[in-house]
Amino acid sequence: MDKFQEMQSFVAVVNAGSFVKAADALDTSKAAVSRHVAELEQRIGARLLNRTTRKLSLTDDGQAFYERCVEILEALDDAEADLSARSGEASGRLRVSAPVTFGIRYLAPLWGKFLAQHPRVTLDIALSDRTVDLVEEGYDMAIRIATTPHPSLIGRKLAVSRAVLCASPAYLKKHGEPRHPHELSGHDVISYSYWSAGNEWPFDGPQGPVKVTVRSRLYANSGDTCRAAALEHQGIILQPDFLVWEDLRTGRLKELMPQYRSAELGIYVVYASRKQLPLKLRYLIDFLAASFRQPAWLTPDGKTSARVRK
Repeated sequence: MDKFQEMQSFVAVVNAGSFVKAADALDTSKAAVSRHVAELEQRIGARLLNRTTRKLSLTDDGQAFYERCVEILEALDDAEADLSARSGEASGRLRVSAPVTFGIRYLAPLWGKFLAQHPRVTLDIALSDRTVDLVEEGYDMAIRIATTPHPSLIGRKLAVSRAVLCASPAYLKKHGEPRHPHELSGHDVISYSYWSAGNEWPFDGPQGPVKVTVRSRLYANSGDTCRAAALEHQGIILQPDFLVWEDLRTGRLKELMPQYRSAELGIYVVYASRKQLPLKLRYLIDFLAASFRQPAWLTPDGKTSARVRK
């Protein structure tokens, strides 16, 4: 019997809240995870989980045992990190969460390069625009695009991006080009569902802050969907320059009211605070920081590339 595997499966079930999600996190089958937990309960002679058709919950014994298992597994991780640090070679699995669009466009080409440099490291990449809980869901790190990282996490800024207000020339020819943010209330707008400001879009203009309530024709939880709708002349979007800079450069989209600036966003690596940062994670963070030293969407002076075209 493999006590480590039993404990690992048990902790994964508790963290994920289900056997199916735990199996996904461990890259194994639901049957295997169920068997490990059942064998663990049988071996120690105690029921650890209350199982119903809707949810799982810990018994009193299960809560106490879960806390000890977490301590043991973390101690094992620390021991492996110490050994890796001494050898200078990173090894082990890294679970990484990243936003969908940024993950596909800018991160996907980098993973192979990192793995080539560190052949004993395994990457598990999950793309989602949902903000995951690193600790509860078992992620080693995440890429976050926000004004500031969450205060409970440690963050390292990789790059900056600004939100750009833009629309297609065909839309502007038909509906007119707004000259002041207040005019946006009379235009069709395509909104990103996860935009923290909702339907109130803030700007910083020549006379100070301006906030306008927009009327959205389309909501989407995907920046690519918002961009595609704008390219089909359906309305005005407010999207990060890393998504639209090539469209601005080629004229497929036109920036509106550049004197009224919207939010500046940081692109961060975030991770939970630990006593000792695992070597594999430190190498990945340093690798990403070096890779985004000069982002494609920015000129060396930090301006969006499209804005300096001739």
